[in-house]
Amino acid sequence: MSKQAHTAPPCHCLAMRQASRQVTQLYDQHFGPTGLRITQYSVLRVIKRCELVAMQRLADEMVMDRTTLSRALRPLERDGLVNVAPGLDARTRMLSLTQAGHDLLEELMPIWNRAQTEFETRFGSAETQDLRGMLSRVVSQTA
Repeated sequence: MSKQAHTAPPCHCLAMRQASRQVTQLYDQHFGPTGLRITQYSVLRVIKRCELVAMQRLADEMVMDRTTLSRALRPLERDGLVNVAPGLDARTRMLSLTQAGHDLLEELMPIWNRAQTEFETRFGSAETQDLRGMLSRVVSQTA
């Protein structure tokens, strides 16, 4: 997150993607030593919240397509953090955290909290809350 002045491009999508990349870089700097990216951490958090979740529902929750989600899940499954099991039919896959996944989330919570705090310190507490409200509206109104 550069401190230099930035002029937003006229394209709403590009402006949002630039902001998203900057925030992702901030979080990834905090998570760097863990070997996990913030995107992977987020997938683990959503799986934990849902407990047992179908891949399509997780994709919907993450606002991701299934192909992108599958790529994000591969290393998490390989590293024993996520369990992928058959669902009720051949097309459905059910996801849950393994004990190692739960343990890792617990271990990484302080790192996530530091990233959250740094973002809020840089951007401002009130502005952060306003931004989260606006982003929530963007997600719900464009779905």
